[in-house]
Amino acid sequence: MTGLPRFEEVARVRPVDLVAPGLPGLEMVGPGEGALPQPAPYVAVVAEVDGPAELTLESVRGAITGLLDDHGRASLRVDGLHARSRRHGRSRIPVDALALAVTGAQATVFTRSAGTWTARGKVALTDRVDTSDTEWGAELRVRASGAVGRVRAGAFGQLGLRDLRLVSNADGTPYSPDARILLTATSAGPGFFGTGHASVWELDADRLELTHRSDIFFRRGEQVYGDHAIHLLRDGDAWLVATSTWGDFVDPAVDHVHVEIGRTSADLLSGRHVVDTEPLHLPTDGLHSVGVWDPHLVRDGDEWLVGYVSARRYFLFHPVVATGPSLEELTVRAALPGRRATEGTTITRLGDTWRVVASDGRENRRGHRAAYPVFDLDLHQLGTLDAPYPTNLPWPTLVPTAQGMLLVGFDGTATCGRLPGYGTHGAVVIAKEV
Repeated sequence: MTGLPRFEEVARVRPVDLVAPGLPGLEMVGPGEGALPQPAPYVAVVAEVDGPAELTLESVRGAITGLLDDHGRASLRVDGLHARSRRHGRSRIPVDALALAVTGAQATVFTRSAGTWTARGKVALTDRVDTSDTEWGAELRVRASGAVGRVRAGAFGQLGLRDLRLVSNADGTPYSPDARILLTATSAGPGFFGTGHASVWELDADRLELTHRSDIFFRRGEQVYGDHAIHLLRDGDAWLVATSTWGDFVDPAVDHVHVEIGRTSADLLSGRHVVDTEPLHLPTDGLHSVGVWDPHLVRDGDEWLVGYVSARRYFLFHPVVATGPSLEELTVRAALPGRRATEGTTITRLGDTWRVVASDGRENRRGHRAAYPVFDLDLHQLGTLDAPYPTNLPWPTLVPTAQGMLLVGFDGTATCGRLPGYGTHGAVVIAKEV
């Protein structure tokens, strides 16, 4: 395919904040306590320390405490359990800050030394504290004791960003009030998928800087989750938000990811929000499918176009395109079950024509690795973007600006030490059309 732009990398951006800046929270100097009600179980407390200290998040559902002893060892106390990592729990250099975070169904204790945060212990809360129940955060309180200085508590921020997508109008054009570039992302937590959540960011196209705007959580039934890998689009006077249900994904043998959709008139571009959702049936007729994710929705006149991923098992996955007169009447238009690791399915206009852009991971078969393939709506491949391909599986987010097209992706670099495992990635990788 001719006429595709060529891109060169121009920036890497990685905002790391255990407590998200710019949102309501709590600040103290020295030991103390205070109220910190939260709409969702994604919260953190950070304290400067010069000796043993304790930080506690307490609700009607119980208390979770992060501790630091006088030997630089950090540990967790949850519902009578005192847990310490023998391998990762101790800092060998002086500790200047202690942090406790609850991200979904996981509690994590961190220490900071020489400006770098390291996870020192983590505990699964699934069988101990039901953080997904709204009562958990409704009357949440913070307590700090011991050798603490400045204390900050509030919404958990992010260790990295991934799954970036343009906020759009229903017709596929960017939603850009006041010419602002708005992106959704998965805010990485200190562990596997359930520790992340969805967020909205503003991109400064001149300085190539990202500013956090909001967080979005999702209520399924009576529970609130940090579902992510979303698409946010403006439809008339309301928002449609489609999300992949990674918020409670733990075991591929029993947990299956699907897509939910919600509609709201709330201002999702600022603050923290919980959106009620219901299942969005994305068809997999003729395919062997154990799960679907990565929704991208466009309304083309009287027809909806929906791109997504279907997995024949975890984790072998490929792109699908469905069409229909409504989101309740979709049928499979095309699929590529021969792909093994292709996701980030995105429907966009290149010139005057709808195209499907995706991301071929390095685990694909030879000839389909580490590239951004471009397809027509029937998933016939027309070419690839001439662009640098970072590690992991960066989504191919094309962002039109006055200075030319940007390609916004992400890489697989982890942070906060070895304990969290997979899921703390990544850095945002920005390439520019040349």
